[in-house]
Amino acid sequence: MIRCLVVDDEPLALNILEDYIAKMPFLQLVKATTNPIEALTLVQSGEADLVFLDVQMPELTGIQFLKIANGKAKVILTTAYPQYALEGYELDVVDYLLKPIAFDRFYKAVQKAQGIINPAAATSTPVPAAAPVQQQPDFLSDFIFVKTEHKIQKLYLHDILFIEGLKDYISIFTTNERIITLQNMKKMEDALPEKHFIRVHRSYIVSLDKIDSIERSRIFIGDKIIPVGDTYRDDFFRIIDGKNV
Repeated sequence: MIRCLVVDDEPLALNILEDYIAKMPFLQLVKATTNPIEALTLVQSGEADLVFLDVQMPELTGIQFLKIANGKAKVILTTAYPQYALEGYELDVVDYLLKPIAFDRFYKAVQKAQGIINPAAATSTPVPAAAPVQQQPDFLSDFIFVKTEHKIQKLYLHDILFIEGLKDYISIFTTNERIITLQNMKKMEDALPEKHFIRVHRSYIVSLDKIDSIERSRIFIGDKIIPVGDTYRDDFFRIIDGKNV
């Protein structure tokens, strides 16, 4: 069982998450509270494995909570304000849920948390009857936020062609522009849905549906030629072979 703590200054938000947690056979609610100080005490004493944490709270913000907790429990951020997404990922949160939180999105987040906290159980956990598992987020409307030099920019996943990792930053090439952000390739890879994106090289992640052709160990996307690294070759061609007709 994964012991859960819900922290939110809105009682309605607490009730929704309490209800969702009750539907999951591998989650156990330790406490739902509007008091972040009380929640922090529980985390620091080791009484919770996973925290559903609101960002905007009066006494202590979710970001401040994260920094003080210092990794003693895994965290899923919950908020109506998407501008905090990138900062949350930089602090190594499991996921980021935008309010109002749909059950299918909650289900996806807790599955991800289970894979991190208890990987052996994640492969055998039954799907609860109430979970609409088939209703995954629509790729065409899914998005992430990336921090550029002067702003946090919304980026639709279907616009991404490929991502190139450089020394201290990454370049995201889209259908319309190139976006440069201070981020590392591993965190970006973890933030992208593996069904649509794959790491093909130490320095490249590509969008599978944007590949025009493949020649030996080279991927062609528009006029860009991307090498397939030795470390990633087997996984990449296994996926490609699965889509061959």
